[in-house]
Amino acid sequence: MDHLAALSGLFASAFLAATVLPGASEIVLVAILAEGAADPVAAVLVAGIANTLGSITNWALGRFFLRYQDRRWFPVPKSGLDKAASIFNRWGVWSLLLAWWPLGGDALTVVAGLLKVPLLTFTLLVGFGKLVRYALVALATLGFIG
Repeated sequence: MDHLAALSGLFASAFLAATVLPGASEIVLVAILAEGAADPVAAVLVAGIANTLGSITNWALGRFFLRYQDRRWFPVPKSGLDKAASIFNRWGVWSLLLAWWPLGGDALTVVAGLLKVPLLTFTLLVGFGKLVRYALVALATLGFIG
């Protein structure tokens, strides 16, 4: 597999996994690493950046489209927003380090937009958490393979 094609597919998977569409970008990352289709550092960076960009999309939905939260296409149901808001209100912006979490992480990023968390703060915290997650997945994968 061509390195650029592998990383492009990983980018798309990681971006979409953080937005409205469900996805499992970790599986794509593991497959790429198992096949040696891309440099592990490049793969982790691509996945982390793409997933963070997907979360920024959620932040924008929360920030600018609050009036549409009752629409069917809105990425997070009311119950998810309420749960994420509860976590956010308890832990503040530091809860954004958990935006990688499959159960509620996406809702947390929408809530951050709703609560008008500054984009730079949001990006730094979310990006750090997501990069660490992908790095741990890569290390575990390479440890099992190598």
